Amino acid sequence: MDPKLAPILLLILFVPAKLFTYRKVTLARMGNLTSSSGGLSSTTACTQFVQDIVSHNCVVIFSKTTCPYCKMAKSLFNEIGATYKVIELDQHSDGRRLQEALAQITGARTVPRVFINGRCIGGGSDTKELHQQGKLVPLIEQCTSCCMSDGSGSGGGQFQANH
Repeated sequence: MDPKLAPILLLILFVPAKLFTYRKVTLARMGNLTSSSGGLSSTTACTQFVQDIVSHNCVVIFSKTTCPYCKMAKSLFNEIGATYKVIELDQHSDGRRLQEALAQITGARTVPRVFINGRCIGGGSDTKELHQQGKLVPLIEQCTSCCMSDGSGSGGGQFQANH
């Protein structure tokens, strides 16, 4: 990993959840993250960013604010009371590169890309199907301690199913 990237990743991963908006990550923009001064400009850095976010949170949704399937996926998690992280690619300075990294990681470029317990479960329709089959809640309940929240509301530790 590029040593210049480490402070940015630490900032993103360890900023108190109180600085984030409701169930959505608002990433601080500290200058141009695509510059050569240590941003996420490389595919490797973007891949590492995705892997770090996914490995530290039970549920992660890579989304775009205008996408109806993204809205559907977020609504499903809201309905069941699951806490999740959202990375809005259309509001992130490296959104295009992150989406390319997601395509390499998951085999699909479309959004949303939904991860539970470090594993991509697919997109909005896949998430809805798992919920209709009664499989979504059990997947969240299986989240390992590496993905659990420290009480800040950013991981799976805040999950409370509304049955």
